[in-house]
Amino acid sequence: MSQENVKTIASMYEAFAQGDMPYVLGLMHPKIEWREADNFPYADGNPYIGPDAVLAGVFGRLGVDWDGFAATPHDYLDAGEVVIALGHYTGSSTATGKKVKAQFAHVITLAGGKVTKFQQYADTAQVRDAMSA
Repeated sequence: MSQENVKTIASMYEAFAQGDMPYVLGLMHPKIEWREADNFPYADGNPYIGPDAVLAGVFGRLGVDWDGFAATPHDYLDAGEVVIALGHYTGSSTATGKKVKAQFAHVITLAGGKVTKFQQYADTAQVRDAMSA
């Protein structure tokens, strides 16, 4: 089952990259618990509960605050019901024009093929610097 979880998470990132939010949100459990890294700009809503909260509090803000934002994983670690995605965020801040290439680690828990928990770890200083004048 765990290799299936890795495939599910890989498909989630691919859909996100293509802007297919209905697919991404459809992979989330109705009561998903989503947490942004401490000190990340969108951590002010932690925890986001449910796909609608994630859409409004995280994804919607990404679309406004960044040009060309991407979350690109370069490795997946299979831990059974947990998948860890390692990668980089890239994009340009719409407020400053500054570019970012910041490391991330996402710890994603699944049950029954749905994402039940998401925990972000990221280079918060680099992201905040890019967003600040």
